[in-house]
Amino acid sequence: MVSRKEIRLSGSGGQGLILGGIILAEAAILDGNNAVQSQSYGPEARGGASKAEVIVSSKAIDYPKVEKADVLLALTQIAYNKYINTLDSNGILIIDSTIEHDHNRNIHKVIQAPILSIASNKVGRAMVANIVAIGLIQQLTNVVTKNSLETAVLNRVPKGTEKLNKSALLEGYQLAKNKYYLEAASV
Repeated sequence: MVSRKEIRLSGSGGQGLILGGIILAEAAILDGNNAVQSQSYGPEARGGASKAEVIVSSKAIDYPKVEKADVLLALTQIAYNKYINTLDSNGILIIDSTIEHDHNRNIHKVIQAPILSIASNKVGRAMVANIVAIGLIQQLTNVVTKNSLETAVLNRVPKGTEKLNKSALLEGYQLAKNKYYLEAASV
C-alpha cells in the first residue's frame, strides 16, 4: 500500500513532535513497513525550534533524511517559514489555523485547521496537539493504519494519559472529516 512517504513534523519544543514522529514510525513498523525517524531541536527545552522526520516505505530505506516532504506539518509560524520550501510540489501542507499562509505558493493541498485550539479547548490539554495532528495525518494519508496508530499511541504515551491521548487521536480523525477545513484551505 505505502511505497514511500516522507513526513516532516515541525513546530516548537514542548509540542511533542518528536514523540509524534516516534509514534508514526512505530505504527508503520506495526503495519509491516520499514520506517526511520530522526529529530532535531534547539537548545531550549521548550519554545525552541523542533522537528521530527519520518520516512515510511514498503522497500528498504537507503537515506534516512527527508529531502522533499510528502507531508509537512507546521504548528508555528517560524516552522512554516523555515520548512515550506522543503514540501514536494505534490505534497500536503498541514498548518495550524494561527499560521499565515502564502496563498500564492503552488502547493497541491493545504489543510489549515485549529489543531492547537482543539487540543487545548476540546480535549483539554495543549500538550496533546501532537496526537491530534498525527490522527489528522493518518486520515489524510493512510500512511499507517488506524489500528497500528492507536496501538503505537498507547505504547508510547506516559502511563496514566492513555484516555486523554486516545481522545486527542479521535479528535484528529474527526478533524479530517470536517469538509470546511479541507475545502476552504485547499488551493
